[in-house]
Amino acid sequence: MAPEPADTAGSVGDRLRRRRQELKLTMKQVAEAAGFSIGYISQIERGLTTPSLTALGLVAEALDAPLADFFTQPAAAGPVTRQGNRATFSVGLGQGTVYERLSAAFPGNVLRSVIMHEAPGHRSDITAHDGEEIFYIVEGALTIEVAGETYVLNKGDSIHFKSSLPHVSWNHTTEPTAILHTCTIDVFGDDRHPHAPSGDRLSLRRAGKKAQTITPAQTGQGTLDNQQE
Repeated sequence: MAPEPADTAGSVGDRLRRRRQELKLTMKQVAEAAGFSIGYISQIERGLTTPSLTALGLVAEALDAPLADFFTQPAAAGPVTRQGNRATFSVGLGQGTVYERLSAAFPGNVLRSVIMHEAPGHRSDITAHDGEEIFYIVEGALTIEVAGETYVLNKGDSIHFKSSLPHVSWNHTTEPTAILHTCTIDVFGDDRHPHAPSGDRLSLRRAGKKAQTITPAQTGQGTLDNQQE
């Protein structure tokens, strides 16, 4: 059973909308900068969908704001975390995936790691961004699609891929799934400072490339055995 998430104050969608309006940006401008459709941004703002941690990070970057502006995350503890004592959190008011933070924060660290608890039928957002990531199935099973290739992972299985390949995952079972997820993007905002110039923050997207708009019908081409930049 997934642990109960810590309370998060306010609505993620409301906070995103306020920040967008503060910057006098349209939903189209935010969608293009973050690499999502206008409809998806609209659904987040209206509270009709809860974004994943990665998707929210991309939207926050498009709004030139740290993740901490939109929801509460536990601060990094020391280098050791103990089972049963880890703080949990979720994006929104206890909706969607529940996360347990594993990784610490120190100057120069590049790995971010969480245990993700996903309910039956939960489906992640389709994303493509800089870096790489590993999924390891702790409990249950997960289907993941990377660059058009579909893989079914069971307990004890893992997958490692370039995050620049469009990818999406979903719990296809009737039981909760627990996933150890490690990535190289700053999903905690540890390297960011509130409202610092964009160039001073770690980018979630590949430097110099325009954001790629991802829709549910668009998953890219190629296989994990022949990954291309």
